[in-house]
Amino acid sequence: MKSLTLPLLAIIVLQGICAVFFVGDILLSVLGVPLAPLDWALIELIEIGAALGLMMGVALGAWVLVQARRRTYVAEQALRAASGAFMDLVAERFEEWRLTPAERDVALFALKGLSVQEIADLRNTSQGTVKAQTNAIYRKAGVANRSQLLSLFVEDLMGERLVPAAAGS
Repeated sequence: MKSLTLPLLAIIVLQGICAVFFVGDILLSVLGVPLAPLDWALIELIEIGAALGLMMGVALGAWVLVQARRRTYVAEQALRAASGAFMDLVAERFEEWRLTPAERDVALFALKGLSVQEIADLRNTSQGTVKAQTNAIYRKAGVANRSQLLSLFVEDLMGERLVPAAAGS
């Protein structure tokens, strides 16, 4: 994008000069300010410059839009891949920790940020059961709390482990 800075600046300056000329010409006419007529060749050059500036601005705008859409598409693909990698990592860790199906559900809800009450409501169980399951998850994962559990996955995706791994892993 830095290679476009100078051409973009040139187009903006050209369009600005032409806009000042045209708006100034109209304002002076509306206000009745007498002005010595300009040479027709100069007026033609300014009009050609304005038209070229507008066409270049449209072309550059279209090109920048296409590039932005391409970058957005690439970023969305990378996000999808990262999301899939995260879910693969989650499944792998849950298997490694030998979580029960109920603990897997609770762990997923916890990773999504749901409260103990919300998890209990979704699973039609008591808060005490959810607390016992989260404690079992933390013990099996070798962490002390939800934020450390989440950090295990973030660290794995980043390639750095800051929290010591569970004894069995």
